[in-house]
Amino acid sequence: MTLPQTMKAVEISTPGGPDVLKPCERPVPQPAKGEILIKVTAAGVNGPDIMQRKGLYPAPPGASDLPGLEVSGEVVALGEGADGWKIGDLVTGLTNGGGYAEYCVADAAQCLPIPKGVSLVDAAGLPETFFTVWSNVFIGAQLKAGETFLVHGGAGGIGTTSIQLGKAFGAKVLATDSPEARCQICRDLGADRAIDYRQEDFVEVVRQAGGANVILDIVGGPNIEKNIKAASHDARIIQLAFALGSKVEINLMPVMLKRLVYTGSTLRTRPQAFKARIAAELRAQVWPLIEAGRIRPVTNKTYPLADAAQAHATMESAGHVGKILLVC
Repeated sequence: MTLPQTMKAVEISTPGGPDVLKPCERPVPQPAKGEILIKVTAAGVNGPDIMQRKGLYPAPPGASDLPGLEVSGEVVALGEGADGWKIGDLVTGLTNGGGYAEYCVADAAQCLPIPKGVSLVDAAGLPETFFTVWSNVFIGAQLKAGETFLVHGGAGGIGTTSIQLGKAFGAKVLATDSPEARCQICRDLGADRAIDYRQEDFVEVVRQAGGANVILDIVGGPNIEKNIKAASHDARIIQLAFALGSKVEINLMPVMLKRLVYTGSTLRTRPQAFKARIAAELRAQVWPLIEAGRIRPVTNKTYPLADAAQAHATMESAGHVGKILLVC
């Protein structure tokens, strides 16, 4: 297969709002040792992309400066030692950057086959949220069947994934969102109780349910203290984003009295071996559930690659459900 020398891409011209995302031409990247080159069909739009666009989440050393942490498409070139893949395979993969382009490299061990029944476009929205939720909720917090799992922002990308995974592995899932239409989406995905946080005090609802064993929060701000109140003894609280701010003043005494674990993480900077472990566990334990129809990707809207700025504006409007994708 003869590959072009250049490709269309979208770059961050300067830190700022969505309008700083500009179409450009770049050289087609070459896969290094252990990497594959993917002809991109679609790329996911995620919170870290927005942070990178604002200048708050720089690419790690050696990674592409282009945004985009997940893609789907066709394998068109193999680096040395890129085991398990061949030219022509259809894949979805977690990247270290560079997804907003017609071609993107990814570590072979961070790529997965397209689950049966999932379109090649929709598959682009799987890696970032599934890797994130699996690593934090199941590897880190060790959510177990029978425990109560509180998910904030249930109708968003992380939320729709969390609800479905929590239910699939036997947890009782409570989800917050607003308005009612978004709460209904949470119920449709399996939430045992959807809480409209503008109409109800989620702390009281969760306490009446016996407290949450695991809490996944993307809100921060006032939610931080409320999560501590809603947590059961020995609960694990996971912070993945701070939509309402990361600087708060709280009383930490309940952390000690309840024996709470409060943690957070970013995925991009985790070691390659850890991300390869996540990929292997997803392939063995979650991909069969997707193929059986018990878990499904939730795509909100697709945009042409050149309209990445509009896609970012939509994501920042906070009204989207599930994932937003860019299509090449």
